[in-house]
Amino acid sequence: MSEAQQYEIGEDPSLLLVDDDQPFLRRLARAMEKRGFSPVTAASVAEGKARVAEQPTAYAVIDLRLDDGNGLDVVEALRERRPDAHIVVLTGYGAIATAVAAVKIGATDYLSKPADADDIARSLLASGDQLPPPPENPMSADRVRWEHIQRVYEMCDRNVSETARRLNMHRRTLQRILAKRSPK
Repeated sequence: MSEAQQYEIGEDPSLLLVDDDQPFLRRLARAMEKRGFSPVTAASVAEGKARVAEQPTAYAVIDLRLDDGNGLDVVEALRERRPDAHIVVLTGYGAIATAVAAVKIGATDYLSKPADADDIARSLLASGDQLPPPPENPMSADRVRWEHIQRVYEMCDRNVSETARRLNMHRRTLQRILAKRSPK
């Protein structure tokens, strides 16, 4: 699908975008506007909840990990105010446990970054029990592994020895992985 293609959005095109990565948030807002949505943005959990209180939107794309907390708090707030909202949780740290938690709380779908605007629009507009088609270019297994290692490394405050212990990996092996560029 191309950027110019319009989607069947419905009567209410309102869309809440919550992400603490400002450049990504601006790009996504522009891309979703081109697809027919009316986006409003928020850069934190507090700001997202405030937007939901002002005007609960029909659609939402919410990052899981935000500087001031968990994006699932915004999902819950929107679900309470607008039970029919289509909510996609977007994160750079894909994990089955968080995907299950997001869906239990009320998210319609769960996508890992990097997801393009067409994948996000398809997920937002998937109806009922129909699942959206798989992404055109999903992350490779090597990329998923690398992302997981990076996440654990950051959670261990960039301590190589502690990260290696938690990943059950030799410290030198971890150092070699960390020295390489991220896989595609």
